[in-house]
Amino acid sequence: MAENQQQAGNPAQWSSRFAFIMAAVGSAVGLGNIWKFPYIVGENGGGAFVLVYLACIAVIGLPIMIAEVMLGRRAGHSPIGTMAAVARAEGRSRGWQGVGIMVTLTAFIILSFYSVIAGWTLPYILRAVGGGFSGIAAEESGALFDGLLASPGQLLLWHTVVMGLTVLVSAGGVRHGLERVITKLMPALFVLLLILVGYAMTSGHFGEAVTFLFKPDFSALTAEAVLVALGHAFFTLSLASGAMMAYGAYLKKEVPIVRTSITVALLDTGVALLAGLAIFPIVFAYGLAPGEGPGLIFVTLPVAFGQMPGGSFFATLFFVLLLFAAWTSSISMLESLVSYLNEKGVSRVKAAVGGGLVAWLVGITTVLSLNDWSGFAPLGMFERFEGKTLFDLYDYLTANIMMPLGALLTAIFVGWKMKPEHSAVELGRWHRLWFPVVRYLSPIAVLIVFYFNLR
Repeated sequence: MAENQQQAGNPAQWSSRFAFIMAAVGSAVGLGNIWKFPYIVGENGGGAFVLVYLACIAVIGLPIMIAEVMLGRRAGHSPIGTMAAVARAEGRSRGWQGVGIMVTLTAFIILSFYSVIAGWTLPYILRAVGGGFSGIAAEESGALFDGLLASPGQLLLWHTVVMGLTVLVSAGGVRHGLERVITKLMPALFVLLLILVGYAMTSGHFGEAVTFLFKPDFSALTAEAVLVALGHAFFTLSLASGAMMAYGAYLKKEVPIVRTSITVALLDTGVALLAGLAIFPIVFAYGLAPGEGPGLIFVTLPVAFGQMPGGSFFATLFFVLLLFAAWTSSISMLESLVSYLNEKGVSRVKAAVGGGLVAWLVGITTVLSLNDWSGFAPLGMFERFEGKTLFDLYDYLTANIMMPLGALLTAIFVGWKMKPEHSAVELGRWHRLWFPVVRYLSPIAVLIVFYFNLR
């Protein structure tokens, strides 16, 4: 497969460096950038947190992303096949294939509940188009969101739509599915975001938002905030979920891995910062709190949209932006499993439909965890998991255990188990800078995250 994928014009390859960048950025840019990043910045003091986050991207995120793309391109297989092939080529234990299995399972579990969360954007788009946020009060906005979560029928409907869209793209293959859709969605996402930032500049509070985001106040920075920044750094880049390995397998040999990965990391970080510049001026203009937590997007912002001139138009743009970001991420999460099944002789259409169907079925447990099963805590006999629903457990398992462990094992494999001269062939002159970082700094940083997540 590796040899076949390196043939010019092969439909199982990205047609260009631009296509890979858009796909990788699409995988990295998701709800984490536009929904989560602004509120965790708000909760953790602003500019000082942003500086720490950027440092974490450089020390953890980028080196491990480079490692995953390098592994994928070298083997030309799914994440499971990649780890098996490279371990075999390096004379290492076949047990390293387990890393590929774990990151594929991580992506699958995340997809099952991510699709449900992504589905929240759809009724908000419909409401925004109809002017439903006009004059909405805080209590009414909260009740609207609570009503959505309390309705298993609504959640199931929107979960089905998002999963269906994801399967539709995946079934089309690399060139005619993933590339064709993502190279249109991502530029559209950037345009929508820039329009929203342009509007935010007219709010009269843009300078306040710039100060909040970029002027560091280290007195507001806590040890907990540093850990949040560390954790979010590899979550936001889709690390340890197989996406970068899977997408790297479709990358042509002549494309420079390091420069391309740097571009992806810069664009991903840029989207997160632009999202802050779009959201915080509106928050400040209407006297809202930047540290509102997860409800910032679905509860607090609709109140602001309901008061501003042209609020329906900008609310529609914003929630369409959220949908695009979530959709491109969902596509990448399904790809790890689809590429593996495809290697095993299952047609891409059957692999996409089958994988999507099972993820949809598992997602129903998340739907019910938000309402009918909200009192069901299967591990409630343990103090740490007291009150945690199935959805909470999926989130905890993937974010606190599987993703850090996958990132750690990947760094150990490329830093200690691969021959340096082999990774040097793939990375060229950048190898001398990358290798000591991924060998020493990245594993230590991930271990710190791991330790504090589990204590």
